[in-house]
Amino acid sequence: MTEQGTLTETALSIARLRDALETVVRGRPDAIRTTIATFLAEGHLLLEDVPGVGKTTLAKALAASVEGSVGRVQFTPDLLPGDLTGVTVYRQETGAFDFHPGPVFATVVIGDEINRASPKTQSALLECMAERQVTVDGATHDLPRPFMVIATQNPVEMEGTYALPEAQRDRFMAQISIGYPPATDELDLLTTGGESDPLTRVQPVLSLEDVRHAVSAARAVHASAQVLRYVLDLVRATREHPSLSLGASPRAGLHLMALARAVALMDGRDFVLPDDVQSLVQPVLGHRVMLTRAARLAHTGVDDVLAEVTSSVPVHR
Repeated sequence: MTEQGTLTETALSIARLRDALETVVRGRPDAIRTTIATFLAEGHLLLEDVPGVGKTTLAKALAASVEGSVGRVQFTPDLLPGDLTGVTVYRQETGAFDFHPGPVFATVVIGDEINRASPKTQSALLECMAERQVTVDGATHDLPRPFMVIATQNPVEMEGTYALPEAQRDRFMAQISIGYPPATDELDLLTTGGESDPLTRVQPVLSLEDVRHAVSAARAVHASAQVLRYVLDLVRATREHPSLSLGASPRAGLHLMALARAVALMDGRDFVLPDDVQSLVQPVLGHRVMLTRAARLAHTGVDDVLAEVTSSVPVHR
């Protein structure tokens, strides 16, 4: 098969995954697009939105549409790091220690309300997300590939929560909000009364081998020197903006470039366009930058600042 034929075949398999998710989470194509792109870019996703809009449903739909294991963690204040990573148990019969893996040893790990866990437990995810390995009692255990963490958090109910530190937020490749569904889709939901769970009808449409092939194809998407320079200029512009006290990290640039490659692949292209990068500035950089006190008092939003940065940074021709 030719290179173009392979690219088309990969794009079609990704389209099947997109169609599967859209049967469950209707009317939110942008959220689905970013979720799939993050998966193909081997990143992690933070879903932040009000309750009841389908954050966990989207995470479950992705897990059900791909062959592989699923780990589910309901974060609570009393959750311990070992509840995530696993524990070593001494077997008296054999006189040896056996490692019992935790829920992070899965293809897709769903973390519900991550900001309800203590900082100690949240930090246990740092090594998992950044290095794709777990160290327990001095022994290092590799996590499966592919591996993705999809965490959810509620931005309005702050009682009993622990805000994610900057180091933890920087591990997430993208952060998105699901938003409310269109009126027609919400009417359909009211008509059926929510009696049937669409997740029960979801079947795997991609094997793990298909996913690994798509991940490799996304990594191989070409980015010209001009596009790379454009990404660098965008990231550096956030560090110099007067309304931001904390700009984007070098890791943010890597994540932005990886996600742009995945989006290009989803569109059936083997090269990145500046438009791909621009469409991802908010989900990739929005949760990493911090407003100054003066900007907050002036009711300036992060989205406004990033829009200004995007419009002010020229595209290299």
